[in-house]
Amino acid sequence: MLSFKKFTKILLGVIFCAAVICSLSVMRVYAVPTDEFYIGGFPAGFVLNTQNVEVIGMCEINTESGMVCPAREGGVKSGDIIKKLNDIEITSANMLTEALSEDFAKYNLLINRAGESVEINLQPAIDKTSGKKKLGLLVKDSINGIGTVTYIDKTNNKFGSLGHPVNDENGNAIAINGGCLYDCSIYDVKKGLRGNPGELRGFFDNSQMFGVIKENTQCGIFGDLAKDFNVSNLTRVKMGSVSEATIGKAYIYSTLNGNTCEKYEISIVKVDAENKNNRNYVIKINDKRILEKAGGIVQGMSGSPIVQNGKLIGAVTHVFVNDPTRGYGISIDNMTSSY
Repeated sequence: MLSFKKFTKILLGVIFCAAVICSLSVMRVYAVPTDEFYIGGFPAGFVLNTQNVEVIGMCEINTESGMVCPAREGGVKSGDIIKKLNDIEITSANMLTEALSEDFAKYNLLINRAGESVEINLQPAIDKTSGKKKLGLLVKDSINGIGTVTYIDKTNNKFGSLGHPVNDENGNAIAINGGCLYDCSIYDVKKGLRGNPGELRGFFDNSQMFGVIKENTQCGIFGDLAKDFNVSNLTRVKMGSVSEATIGKAYIYSTLNGNTCEKYEISIVKVDAENKNNRNYVIKINDKRILEKAGGIVQGMSGSPIVQNGKLIGAVTHVFVNDPTRGYGISIDNMTSSY
């Protein structure tokens, strides 16, 4: 899925511009203070492991007695969230498989359906080929999409990206069990129009991982960078602050083709250091290259670093639905303080 399209929500006339998933334990390691970062601006494929196992379909199981589907027969529906199997908490597809392998007399599935808890008794079928117990469920426990890396902290081998959380359909930040960051290439741009935001279209290869995602926060997605990540083509700058930002010319670094970012001129038209929704800047795209190709800010550009007076001061986060040439940005102060 590109640009986390399924999880994008329109709120108060703006839209997330993240186009915005390896099971890992999360351990907080405090970073060595640094005031210099490498500017990102390049796209990445995000794969986030969620803590929910969602039913996305059902399938028949070939048994000695013929084709059966215990889940369908028991009343399981697409969209159900599996919470427990016989009091075993289920937070991944692997945990469901392991729980099914246990030798229970009865199998009770606790699911969440549209906010309500439902219990379903099932009897797994034995797959004729593998000999394993199955319910005939197709499930997912991850989401994926394309976004932009904001900065690289090479001193601590960490990265920051997006500038906003990846949310569920109710607008809440999705709880994750880690994730992975992959090399990505943009092959097309859907141009943004008034009332119809555009998006970056790209692909990523899951054999080219360069980061481990640790946290999905209100200020973006953060994690650990591969130690051998090459920063030789990136620009190193001082970290600025929202207190230093001024109305006027600035730049964003973003990628509209391939995987190499370019520098584009913008204007900062408003600075709001204390904004509770992390909308610290209102920006306007001036660069004709972006306007001609993308129409302005598009989904997938979330995380594009904002640089003013040679300092990294923030990142692009949202586009105005009714004016794609304008959008919001988060301050780098808020991003770095959240991880």
